[in-house]
This record gives sequence, structure tokens and C-alpha cells, in this order.
Amino acid sequence: METNDALKALSALAQRTRLAIFRYLVGVGPDGAFAGDIAEALEVSPSTLSFHLKELSHAGLVHGESHGRHVHYRADFSHMRGLVDYLTAHCCDDQPEQCRLPDDAGRC
Repeated sequence: METNDALKALSALAQRTRLAIFRYLVGVGPDGAFAGDIAEALEVSPSTLSFHLKELSHAGLVHGESHGRHVHYRADFSHMRGLVDYLTAHCCDDQPEQCRLPDDAGRC
């Protein structure tokens, strides 16, 4: 991932509603959810949801697929992983074993 892509993704996530939407879609997994289900679960109006989903889409974090009048959204897990990898690329000066807490299960 390039720095500009990381900045775009982080900027999109730096807003309470967008972060909630993204976390919801990550939580439901690769099957994703319809926009109406997301709006209902997060108690967000459809127009507000649409605005925020557009921002997340432009950042590459979610993708929508039309099904007639309804749009089904999924988190882009590969883009999310790319962002996490970008953020941790040089963890502890490329010695990730130094970053771990004693009970950390192999995560930097």
C-alpha cells in the first residue's frame, strides 16, 4: 500500500459513523450486508448512510454491488489487511519480536 492510499483510508475511518459502518461490515464478514440492514443496525438514516458509504468506497475500504433497487456492501478485507500491514511494516525497527507483549499470540 502506498502512503496516499493509507492516508485516504485513515481519513475515511477518522469519523465516528464511518468507523462504525466499517466495523459493522468487518463484523458480518465476507457476506456483507444490504444498505438497509446497515442503516437499521446502526440507527443511521439512509441518506446519511449513503454519504458515508460513498466515502468508504472512495477510500477502497468497502464495495457495493447493486441488486435491483438495493445495494449490498462488503468490507474489502484485502485493502484492510494492506492498511494494517502498512501501519506495522517497520514494527520495532523490523524486529517485531521486540514489539510483543508476553501474552501476545504472535502479533506485532
